[in-house]
Amino acid sequence: METPLSKRLGIEHAIFGFTPFPAVAAAISRAGGMGVLGAVRYTAADELARGLDWMEAHTEGRPYGLDVVMPAKKVEGVTEADIEAMIPPGHRQFVQEVLAKHGVPELGPDDANGWRITGWMEQVARSQLDVAFDYPIRLLANALGSPPADVVERAHRHGIPVAALAGSARHARHHQDAGIDIVVAQGYEAGGHTGEITSMVLVPEVVRAVDPLPVLAAGGIGTGEQAAAGFALGAQGVWLGSVWLTTAEAELPSPVLIDKLLAAGSGDTVRSRALTGKPARQLRTEWTDAWEDPAGPGPLPMPLQGLLVADAITRIQRYEVTPLLGTPVGQIVGQMNERLTVQAVFDELTSGFEQAIDRINRIAGRS
Repeated sequence: METPLSKRLGIEHAIFGFTPFPAVAAAISRAGGMGVLGAVRYTAADELARGLDWMEAHTEGRPYGLDVVMPAKKVEGVTEADIEAMIPPGHRQFVQEVLAKHGVPELGPDDANGWRITGWMEQVARSQLDVAFDYPIRLLANALGSPPADVVERAHRHGIPVAALAGSARHARHHQDAGIDIVVAQGYEAGGHTGEITSMVLVPEVVRAVDPLPVLAAGGIGTGEQAAAGFALGAQGVWLGSVWLTTAEAELPSPVLIDKLLAAGSGDTVRSRALTGKPARQLRTEWTDAWEDPAGPGPLPMPLQGLLVADAITRIQRYEVTPLLGTPVGQIVGQMNERLTVQAVFDELTSGFEQAIDRINRIAGRS
């Protein structure tokens, strides 16, 4: 799966794997793709430095990238305490009522809040970049679209191409105008933050809108056949996230959650604002149902919602409260039925890709 973009970045296969787990990202790079480590879980710069040190030691010199979460507009002088003060008391009460209904215990005095996503705060993301630019990362991606102009310029000074996710052709053209180097066209089927246009429609629209910029196809891709479809639509690579969650190298917080993912069908996800305040596809649970209930207060905008639910999500994961336990994941979850190593996933991707190309060649009368 070699394209002009994969050659430019020095990777064997034009497969870009987003993951919050260094072991998975490193394994993707070793398998010939581009492992892209998600930075949002690292709330302190020294934690990210340790993660990147680990990547350096385990990628065998192969290229890898970093994904941050930054709003396009620069915001200054706003602290986490300022954001916390904006959360209405009624929303805090609602969270406690949902947890009490399901008997979720409080955290112990020594239990860390493992889901406090202060990485959504711009100043945290900037401190992460201060660390990241000291490492030989080969790609910087932003999950919220185009990062601020000064960040793009700084990456370019370090010789690092910048990728941004887009859910529409309009978004993609905005990224092009902002100097972005690679557009990730992420369709409705994708896990995490996603728009309302399906990948089959979105990818060719974005390819035409930003030509000649390279485009990565994302959303609903987890097999070699689906990757081949992305290339057929004009993409120069595919961006995969969900499929790595059930790999042997992934460090999901709960065996119960792993079992839920392996058992889920493609219809068992929902696009909900319950986690971060922006629409994000995730496993449907009684937690997401509670936030969709018209009798409830409804989710707050980002970043208020993420700060509001951080303690609750940590408690749900810590005590493995099955009805409430979920994770961001795309509709491809219906095909994630067994735990495989990252290399085994790559083997299936490449063999499925070859089968798809053979099938097209037979249809075209070439074999």
